[in-house]
Amino acid sequence: MGTTIWETAQPPLSIHRMCELLEVNRSYYYRQHCQSSGSGGTGFDEEILLRDQIQRIVLDMPGYGYRRVTKELQRRGYQVNHKRILRLMRKDNLLSLRRRRFWAPATTDSRHGFPCYTNLVPELSVGGINQLWVADITYIRLVREFVYLAVILDAFSRRVIGWALEDYLDARLTLAALEMALSGRRFNPGLVHHSDRGVQYACDRYTELLKAHGIRISMSRRAAPYDNPQAESFIKTLKAEEVHLSEYQTKREARQCIGRFLEDVYNSRRLHSALDYVPPAEFEENLSIRQKSAVSTAKVA
Repeated sequence: MGTTIWETAQPPLSIHRMCELLEVNRSYYYRQHCQSSGSGGTGFDEEILLRDQIQRIVLDMPGYGYRRVTKELQRRGYQVNHKRILRLMRKDNLLSLRRRRFWAPATTDSRHGFPCYTNLVPELSVGGINQLWVADITYIRLVREFVYLAVILDAFSRRVIGWALEDYLDARLTLAALEMALSGRRFNPGLVHHSDRGVQYACDRYTELLKAHGIRISMSRRAAPYDNPQAESFIKTLKAEEVHLSEYQTKREARQCIGRFLEDVYNSRRLHSALDYVPPAEFEENLSIRQKSAVSTAKVA
């Protein structure tokens, strides 16, 4: 006996799947649904949907406060303001919490015999990528020990362009991060590299590599962490949104998790307030598109 069409029929599609297939935002569906039912688009269903989206964003980005959640919702097509999101996040107990500080090992040793360099940053007018790179080192706490992370960021786009994580705190660590940055970026001579005065950045192996690529060397003043604000801000974000939310057992686990955060979250998806709430990778892509468009327009003219 043959199979009827009713026996082979697929189960009904969910609202989420239908919206995906039609490339329609779910908030649009619920607004239309509420309007057709006479509720004017501000009904109970819409608030349930909005709270669901807020919860999904916070689960994906645990360090987001209400302002970044608002911006992410707006990018997804929701017409909301930060006051409403603050109220809903407070109602659902979703406002981010900060952990207490605890003792940590020092990462900067400026008591060495290598030359230190003048802080060049105040005289710079940074208007594009690969004009100023900033570097820093921080500790990462494992269950039974500490490891160390060296990072290099592009100061204009805030993108992490080089990093290395190891259980030692010498020039090999910072050199590995620098070599990643050098291999992944194209730049002109005159780029400035800024760091603290630690021996890992002042040693001959590191400064000679910078000079070999035509990179100018800049260092913060002694005991002046605010001379490197972009790097300090990044470290604060990393600790709050990744490190303090995890308990790494091994160096390998820490490297995998932090690498995922740096590349997949911080660079690619995390909204940055200094970039008008777009991720660093998207900011650089938009910048490249604008520059190519400007060149094309100039050629036509």
